[in-house]
Amino acid sequence: MYPLSSLLVMGSLAIQAVLSLPDPSRVKEREAEILKRSVDSFIATESPIALADMLCNIGSSGACASGASSGIVVASPAKVNPNYFYTWTRDSALTFKCIVDTFVNSYSASLQTEIENYIGSQAYLQTVSNPSGGLSSGGLGEPKFNVDETAFTGSWGRPQRDGPALRATALITYSKWLINNGYTSTASSLVWPIIQNDLSYVTQYWNNTGYDLWEEVSGSSFFTVAAQHRALVEGSALAALLGKSCTYCDSQAPQVLCFLQTFWGSSQGYILANTNQNNGRTGKDANTLLGAIHQFDPAAGCDATTFQPCSDRALANHKVVTDSFRSIYTINSGIAEGTAVAVGRYPEDSYQGGNPWYLNTLAAAEQLYDALYTWNKQGYITVTSTSLAFFKDLSSSVTAGTYASSTSTYTTLYNAVKTYADGYMNIVATYAQSNGSLAEQFSRSNGAPLSAYDLTWSYAAFLTAAARRAGVVPYSWGEPTASSVPSVCSSTSAIGTYSTASTGSWPANQTPISGGSSATTTTTTTGTGSSTSTSTATSSCAAATSVAVTFDEIVTTTYGQTIKIAGNVDILGNWNTANAYALSASSYTSSNHLWDGTISFAAGTVIQYKYINVASDGTVTWEADPNHTYTVPATCATATTINNTWQ
Repeated sequence: MYPLSSLLVMGSLAIQAVLSLPDPSRVKEREAEILKRSVDSFIATESPIALADMLCNIGSSGACASGASSGIVVASPAKVNPNYFYTWTRDSALTFKCIVDTFVNSYSASLQTEIENYIGSQAYLQTVSNPSGGLSSGGLGEPKFNVDETAFTGSWGRPQRDGPALRATALITYSKWLINNGYTSTASSLVWPIIQNDLSYVTQYWNNTGYDLWEEVSGSSFFTVAAQHRALVEGSALAALLGKSCTYCDSQAPQVLCFLQTFWGSSQGYILANTNQNNGRTGKDANTLLGAIHQFDPAAGCDATTFQPCSDRALANHKVVTDSFRSIYTINSGIAEGTAVAVGRYPEDSYQGGNPWYLNTLAAAEQLYDALYTWNKQGYITVTSTSLAFFKDLSSSVTAGTYASSTSTYTTLYNAVKTYADGYMNIVATYAQSNGSLAEQFSRSNGAPLSAYDLTWSYAAFLTAAARRAGVVPYSWGEPTASSVPSVCSSTSAIGTYSTASTGSWPANQTPISGGSSATTTTTTTGTGSSTSTSTATSSCAAATSVAVTFDEIVTTTYGQTIKIAGNVDILGNWNTANAYALSASSYTSSNHLWDGTISFAAGTVIQYKYINVASDGTVTWEADPNHTYTVPATCATATTINNTWQ
């Protein structure tokens, strides 16, 4: 386990008691910094483990998936109590959405092979007759198959209508990468036919009930409907890129969005997880947290119609859902609202004893990281009467209003949400096994791992949450052009086109095109902040020997002050402030307090540095400890950007 942060936080509280520190806000800042460093350390350790263990569960080369066909994702290697040695369409799609996003961010030939194998396996599975039907008669709604790609014919909660939409989204993302790198024909011939089948299923059956993602409730599920809307929107856009059309997507997407609004319980103040059913539950369910993060579009802002993570509806729901677990789990005992807790599926859950799930606790973190990304991008936080209770847990004096990034209220809320999000990540760190293994659940009483071990979805959930924390976001799915709700909802459907997709071989050398570029966003922990580095890389090129590093520093200054960088290399003055490198204020505005400068370094150089504020009289003010540390990339990239904020 990773109990370090909790011990350190207790230690800092003890120091406060001994020294009788007069300023509680400084104590809170210190606790937040200790938590951040602990989460930084956990992510650095867990990330390679999670990726390796996730890939281990994918056939046929994965050592943990012996007997699974090529490209088949095994939910877990566990075969008894419970037996998860099957492949679920939903889990597989979410896993490969994570893998594709990782691949898009940083090209990997081995990941590309995994993606191609997955696509081939799904083309075949679409043709396998099963208890839900055949290719064009409902069979795409079959939830799970045997790992040898044969139908599972036992009793089960079927159909489950989220799988086709989620698979379409994963394959659409890879298709966008293919198109961006000049392989439109591959996307059109090998990937689009699978996507088209899935979109056809969605438009035909979205208005029918089915089982939810927990495979227990037959009705209409928020998570499913949200996934269906997204898939239809981005599916239509992909069709246009390929010179095709998806008229049935266009006719149904607005109606799916209209239906999605019915899940908002305006009187309850949260998202109702399932409707068109009568299961006696409250409707408070992590289904809705997972739905919100799946809907995240980095170009969308805080739109409530699609329940974007930073929308007032999604934040209000986050509070209600997470609060529902505070009093029922022993490990959450005494934890105040506004502080992270372990998150389960729904409070009435009894499966395996009804425990917290790693992936749901990570979803609670990821939603907040998504929100932080959007607030930082748009430069303001809006508090409404709907979201006020969420924000009051973090700052009791806050009132409804819009707070620009230049205000102290924005800073207070932003930092509080960041600490809150890290708290959920730290819950996972605390109850993960010491070898980094993530099971499905952990005990509500003592935090011990329970149920299926090495759950593939748990690893994918960790990797996506860690990516969002680092500011690494996926492609936009087109939300800004598809968020208009029709004035009248109609219970409609449309028949699309089904065809057997090819399982043929892939063209060789589907690498980033020579002379082309792909955006790569990575994050390096630098002192008390994180530096997001965006570089443009090309394939078929010689490794760069020199890299132009642009330093973007956000800091408020007054006339006569100059921001400089002092560091451990010659060009940064070897820590001599007199020889520090001066940044430029040419891009500084009242709404964007940016100082920047570009310096060339040898590839692979490790830099330690700090920003200093030099007054007109020569007085030097250093930013707070610790030093920033950055390693200049040793790749084909010739330019990169580091984003910092004064610490």
